[in-house]
Amino acid sequence: MPHFFEAAMLVCFGASWPFAIIKTVRAKNPAGKSYLFAALVIVGYVAGCTARFMRDGADGVFFLYIFDMLMVGTDTALCLYYKRRNERKAAA
Repeated sequence: MPHFFEAAMLVCFGASWPFAIIKTVRAKNPAGKSYLFAALVIVGYVAGCTARFMRDGADGVFFLYIFDMLMVGTDTALCLYYKRRNERKAAA
């Protein structure tokens, strides 16, 4: 039963990241995004992945951690891309 609740938590957290990614792509302006927050979330997902892998191997919940971490990484990468792009436009 604990695996079910951990998976439910990851699905709920993971459901929010596609909306953040879409918002970043539409706005093309990462103003107000916290890179420290994103880094802490990624570190938390890495810790969760490590714990899952050490305890149960690469099970379904492990892959939920990976998927969520990839979405956070995607949003962060997009934010960095748009930040640099906007800075170049402002300098030109």
